[in-house]
Amino acid sequence: MSKFYEDALLFAKEHILPYAKEIDEKMEFPVESFKEMGKAGYFKLMIPTELGGLGKGMTEHSEACMAFAKSSATAGLCYMMHNVCLSIVLKYASDELKSKIVKDVVENNKFLGFAYSEFGSGTNFYRPDIKAEFNDKEVILNGTKSMVTSAGQASYYLLLSSSESGEGIDNWIVPIETEGVEFKQSEWQGLGMRGNVSCPMEFVDAHLSKSYRIGKIGDAMTHIFEVVAPFFITGLASVYTGVCEAVLSEALSHATNRKHTFGSKLAEYETVQTHISRIYSQTNAAILGTKEAARAADAGESDAIVKIISARIFASEAAIEVARLGMRVGGGKAYNKMGIMERLLRDSYAGQIMAPSVDVLILWLGRALLGLPLI
Repeated sequence: MSKFYEDALLFAKEHILPYAKEIDEKMEFPVESFKEMGKAGYFKLMIPTELGGLGKGMTEHSEACMAFAKSSATAGLCYMMHNVCLSIVLKYASDELKSKIVKDVVENNKFLGFAYSEFGSGTNFYRPDIKAEFNDKEVILNGTKSMVTSAGQASYYLLLSSSESGEGIDNWIVPIETEGVEFKQSEWQGLGMRGNVSCPMEFVDAHLSKSYRIGKIGDAMTHIFEVVAPFFITGLASVYTGVCEAVLSEALSHATNRKHTFGSKLAEYETVQTHISRIYSQTNAAILGTKEAARAADAGESDAIVKIISARIFASEAAIEVARLGMRVGGGKAYNKMGIMERLLRDSYAGQIMAPSVDVLILWLGRALLGLPLI
């Protein structure tokens, strides 16, 4: 792996790992970790150097998410979403809006979050139900977004609504201080990724200047397929690859350190050796697939999107399988929540339902390979 990845791993061990257990148990956002991410410059990873950023691409986006997720899947996930949201702003926002948000990220260490999904449309987030009314200068929003990651913590939230023109959908960036916006944090009861504080975001006559619209009227589907899909799906592949790596490390540690009173080490049993072998093989394949997808995206290769989708499908399913095997290696101690294997198992299950879900992506991959429209 690259020096950038190794540096991100060291950062995560120092500033993310110490809080991982607590944020899961208390279902609290990794505030301290994100403060350190901002100080270290990770929030400005995707911003061009001429605007004060690091000017990095998909490969570094993937490596940072993977490294962070190895210490805490929650931290990796929330960080990933910031990068995706910021990438949309960088590509499509007006110069004035882009300048405002970039300045807040670079100078004030602010970060961004998603407010796309809704209760009615589920993983079909590109079919928003939220009511948007327009006057000459504003959009007035009424409705509820359902699973808003980094809720109440991010400074800006990317939101989809029906278009002002009546055709297509619009992309908006909503500042946290917007009047008429409330987070329903008491409703968050996540099985895994518990520190992402994903909860409903309610809009009651929330007035937002049209200057906060990103790109052209009705053009948000372009944003979704040109930016959201590749960066978000690669990011999720990276997060769940990081989970696989964490499972492997935990399984190896337990197998080599656990010793029965009659003298045998767990590592001496063939069954454990077989489980470790399978965990490693799946983890290694996830790493290789995710790295190749990110490389192909940076290179602009024509088959990058199928590699990205495939990497996400594999990593998400591999995380569940290796965590299942990891629980068998951990045995009763893992079941009793000694160590982190039980948390990794819970975190792994979130990957299959995050939009676009694994079931949707499997269909998309087949359609892409056959030269058909994804939707």
